[in-house]
Amino acid sequence: MPSDVAAAQGFKKKATKAKGFDFKQLEEKLNFAMASVTVKDKAIFSRQLAVLINAGVPLVKGIGVLREQCDNAKMKKALSVIDGDVQEGVALAEAMRKHDYCFDNLFVAMVQAGELGGVLDEVLNRVAKLLEDSARLQNHIKSASAYPKAVGTIAILVFFGMTTFLLPTFAKIFVELGTPLPALTVFMLACSEFFRTPIKLGSLIATIFAITTAYKMYYKTPFGKLQIDGIMLKLPLFGDLIKKTAVARFCRTFGMLTRSGVPMLTSLEIVKETAGNQVISNAVEAARQEIQQGGMISLALKEADVFPAMAIHMMSIGEETGEIDKMLMKVADFYEDEVEQAVKGLTSTLEPIMMVGIAALVGAILLSMYLPMFAVFDKLG
Repeated sequence: MPSDVAAAQGFKKKATKAKGFDFKQLEEKLNFAMASVTVKDKAIFSRQLAVLINAGVPLVKGIGVLREQCDNAKMKKALSVIDGDVQEGVALAEAMRKHDYCFDNLFVAMVQAGELGGVLDEVLNRVAKLLEDSARLQNHIKSASAYPKAVGTIAILVFFGMTTFLLPTFAKIFVELGTPLPALTVFMLACSEFFRTPIKLGSLIATIFAITTAYKMYYKTPFGKLQIDGIMLKLPLFGDLIKKTAVARFCRTFGMLTRSGVPMLTSLEIVKETAGNQVISNAVEAARQEIQQGGMISLALKEADVFPAMAIHMMSIGEETGEIDKMLMKVADFYEDEVEQAVKGLTSTLEPIMMVGIAALVGAILLSMYLPMFAVFDKLG
């Protein structure tokens, strides 16, 4: 009997342990699947590893320390493998190259240049600076688009709510009055009936989904991406901002790569991949081919007719003086400031336009409700 009780308790412990282990394993898998390595994660890693190396901590030990304190599941797994590879004598850049979801070609190329030049800590600080500048620039762009998105969403909700819940109440009154309805009221009632019919509303949602999917599929094609990116650069208000952002990113990345000792052709290949706009990427590829044939990058970019004249002129001076990296960084600083100012100007321009738009929308709905009543009052009068 005691042996049966002990066996039952042992089985229960094993079952609990197995159950707990499965839950933990599932939790780890979910955390890994949901985790994403952000620009901030990579910047912090670069900055901290640079500090450790500069303080005289061996590379292997430094990676181990950062792996232990890393909270990101994907990055922690990558660092665990990298730690093992580096201990076996693999170069840090080569070890990182296997984990492109954490470290892209830009990151790897700069680390490789730092290792070859014996200035890994300096290069890692440059990588961190590049990533931080890139993140700051993206935050400015997001802040510019956040307000229109929020106001647009509110406008849609207001229109949907008023036409779905408020107008039907007035529709009954209009029927009882039996008066001819103005065109605006007829239109709003048609919208109300449309939104309250599940099949019609479902067809609208399905159409929007189909158009969005078709757009994404078209954008994935080389021709579609080139065409859409070209249109984006010519958009009123936003086009100039997109171009300045792309130029700032190109100059900052290209300048940082060349300053870190990465060969120019390799740098241009990497910059082409990180341009963020196919038109800019094509211009960079043309410049790379021009340099391969002994030409000058400034002339190739000028022929592409994408980059601003000021940026081309400063690059040309940099090529003539042999300090193109310094000139590129100055151009990047200038256009990053331009982007910040453009974002502020765009926000101040859009705010009143969006507010007037919402006021006009609400006013139109209210007017459609009261116009028939005014007609009745006129008859009674």
